[in-house]
Amino acid sequence: MPNDSDPLADLDLDARQRPLAPGLYLVATPIGNLEDITLRALRVLKSVDRIACEDTRQTQKLLNYYGIATPTVSLHEHNEAGRTSELIADLLGGGRIAVVSDAGTPGISDPGMFLTRAAIKAEIPVCPVPGANAALSALIASGLETERFLFFGFLPPKTSARRSDLEKVKAGLNQPTTLIFYEAPHRILEALADVERVWGASCRVVVARELTKLHEEFLRGDIRQVREQLEGRERVRGEIVLLIDAQPATENAGTVVSVQQRINELKTDGLDEMDALKRIARERAISKSEVYRELQREKSRKPGR
Repeated sequence: MPNDSDPLADLDLDARQRPLAPGLYLVATPIGNLEDITLRALRVLKSVDRIACEDTRQTQKLLNYYGIATPTVSLHEHNEAGRTSELIADLLGGGRIAVVSDAGTPGISDPGMFLTRAAIKAEIPVCPVPGANAALSALIASGLETERFLFFGFLPPKTSARRSDLEKVKAGLNQPTTLIFYEAPHRILEALADVERVWGASCRVVVARELTKLHEEFLRGDIRQVREQLEGRERVRGEIVLLIDAQPATENAGTVVSVQQRINELKTDGLDEMDALKRIARERAISKSEVYRELQREKSRKPGR
């Protein structure tokens, strides 16, 4: 149990005096500002036998800055499966290995989890060395709800898959929740358009850009306000965290009319279903085939299916 009378009673104040124990260390590194790193992380990176890096060139910049000469080896999405057996063998022999990504916490939308699972299976100690994380940094400064949030990593790059994922998330919510996504700058306007289609134009969002870097920026407001700010720029740059003040689906909450509802409205005007689909496609600036797929998704979500 924590010792409430002495906030330092349960802290490991002597860790610096002990040799680093064998095991796998998951070390968080800066997400922008080079000072986004803990004293413990620096000690671990200096003390391990090897550092497994998402990109050795990127990590070397950090190591050079802090005067750390520990050897590095690559560990990225294309070689993690093959490199893991080599690293596990070293760990079983009493080695000490740190894992780092290019920025932030390894394993969070970055390599590291394959090796971590293998280490756990081999009963090798796995030690988190916490620090910077873009998702949580964006959340605490967003002004949105922090008691209940969900992190989903990167949204799908294609519109149909992205919209489908957002709809599934909304269907699964039973109370207000802050959703956190990573998004590429060249897709952020498309992503916001899909969020608007699913949650409506009044949904509150936050776009956190270039966190802890020189040009750090938070855009807060409803979707249309944020979209208008970004659309007015010649180009959107930098790494982005998108946060959504997501409300659960209710019978009367949706501000976006379903495809089937719109078809029914257009039929009263004398259009057949095919012409109605064409009209909806023009209204929503998407292809007729995408409107048809949306109609099928709506039908599949009906009770009894």
